[in-house]
Amino acid sequence: MQTNVRAGVALFNDGYYHAAHDPLEAAWLVSDRDDTDGRFLQGLVQLTAAVHHARGRNWEGCVGLAESALAYLDDVPDAYGGVDVALVRRVLGTLATDPEVVERRSMPELAVDGERVTRDRLGLDAVELVAQALAEERGLDETVVERAAAYAREDRERDAGAGELAASGRNEAAKLERFLVDFATADDDYGIVYQRLVDHVERRDHRASDVDGLFD
Repeated sequence: MQTNVRAGVALFNDGYYHAAHDPLEAAWLVSDRDDTDGRFLQGLVQLTAAVHHARGRNWEGCVGLAESALAYLDDVPDAYGGVDVALVRRVLGTLATDPEVVERRSMPELAVDGERVTRDRLGLDAVELVAQALAEERGLDETVVERAAAYAREDRERDAGAGELAASGRNEAAKLERFLVDFATADDDYGIVYQRLVDHVERRDHRASDVDGLFD
């Protein structure tokens, strides 16, 4: 859950309110939706959706989601999952009564375990979630991100032995991880970075296919 929360909060803090919904909802879908974790995650999901609706001037949609989120968070402790839930409730209370606040001032930033979380301060697992959410937001193939992350992990985990082979595996993993981070954090040049990811993943797919063919 914590990885998804960090990814969702990072997107929220960077103004990607619609995309922030995805990693949080993914965690909610596998939670026990009636326990504290589930209510906490649903409250955050609806917070992101409420702000997204407000930014689109759908005031009624914003108010309805903010009120619903407050209901989900009603019994959640003021500090939960590393998040200042009391602050989240204050934000939701404001949105429920004055959704046009989004046009007058910025949303307050959320912290996780006291740390300001943004897209450039995430581990690989959270970066992958952010990159997938942004790929969908941008109308790109998110499976490219999934395969790139899988190859990066494979390279990191594979026992390549010593010397040159080990260094080669580390370099390959580092390159893929760098592309994933760049895609997750780039606001202007993401198309270029995405194409690099596509090219790299396609080369790895072909390489894997060639190896498989040896045993046919």
